[in-house]
Amino acid sequence: MRFRRRVVYDMVHYGHSNQLRQAKAMGDYLIVGVHTDSEIAKHKGPPVFTQAERYKMVRAIKWVDEVVEGAPYVTTLQTLDKYNCDSCVHGDDITLTVDGKDTYEEVKKSGRYRECKRTQGVSTTDLVGRMLLMTKAHHSNIDSSDYQQHTDNFGKVGKGRSPWTGVSQFLQTSQKIIQFASGQEPQPGDTIIYVAGAFDLFHIGHVDFLEAVHKLAEKPYIIVGLHFDQEVNRYKGKNYPIMNVHERTLSVLACRYVSEVVIGAPFAVTKDLLEHFKVDLVCHGKTEIYPDKDGSDPYAEPRRKGILRTVDSGNSLTTDAIVQRIIKNRLLFEARNQKKEAKEMAVIQAMRRQEEEKTKERSQAVL
Repeated sequence: MRFRRRVVYDMVHYGHSNQLRQAKAMGDYLIVGVHTDSEIAKHKGPPVFTQAERYKMVRAIKWVDEVVEGAPYVTTLQTLDKYNCDSCVHGDDITLTVDGKDTYEEVKKSGRYRECKRTQGVSTTDLVGRMLLMTKAHHSNIDSSDYQQHTDNFGKVGKGRSPWTGVSQFLQTSQKIIQFASGQEPQPGDTIIYVAGAFDLFHIGHVDFLEAVHKLAEKPYIIVGLHFDQEVNRYKGKNYPIMNVHERTLSVLACRYVSEVVIGAPFAVTKDLLEHFKVDLVCHGKTEIYPDKDGSDPYAEPRRKGILRTVDSGNSLTTDAIVQRIIKNRLLFEARNQKKEAKEMAVIQAMRRQEEEKTKERSQAVL
């Protein structure tokens, strides 16, 4: 069966990847429609990433078979038929047009709508708030006064608030990692390539780098070493990483170029690490190489062995640059989330009224 998933994916995060994983499991071929910047601006507010960045990010997710660029915001039966899709898949939250109408109304009525579960603990709303707060609460817990203020500004699950535009805590499980992991061991003839870093707010700059690394060998097996939060904060400062190590793990595992992830990799690429994973090549981008705690070069060993290679991805986008985009448009993003939540609450209240009327009618029928 062919399924179509229509997406905004303003900031492509592991929650989106998890929805695509679920959607792919429903059929054999997954087509993902991605909206233009103008469509997102009209119905939701200013996008964080450009449409070109979003198209490429979605293509890099390993469960995606095909991407439709400039997909219409409202999904119709005509669109499903155009791409020979049996059904349309969306998360269990509601998507509304600028005038508050369900964008999947037509396909729902036709019985060609399927639903997958929303990933708890992550949303673009939450990630934007972390960038604006510049606190470290998200590294361990969300019980800080600053974070509570963020939930008030950006929407939180609770009385009188939308359950879809909300902030909740992500809880990592071994099952979730298994669902995202490839489960493939290196095969004879594979070139085992090791890269390490924060890979924070996994973005198109990371994708371009990993794609460039992937092209270095005929049969690449790419292992990504992710540094713990405290280590990242040591060399990046401020409130980095924006995503904690559990969130970054899923984000990286969802990338089609990645074979394995080392969770909490040592900052220095040691002889033991190289031997343990039988690494053939170590790669680093053109970004700055931060020194270890004692001031030493963390890549001294692969450099000594002659297996360190600097890879130019051709993309200079950094996590810092993304944060600057958010800060520059702070008021617009706050207004976007408040407007989105207001529309959702109107729908929820209407649904509650309908349910109350049905309950009342059933009670009267019994009497």
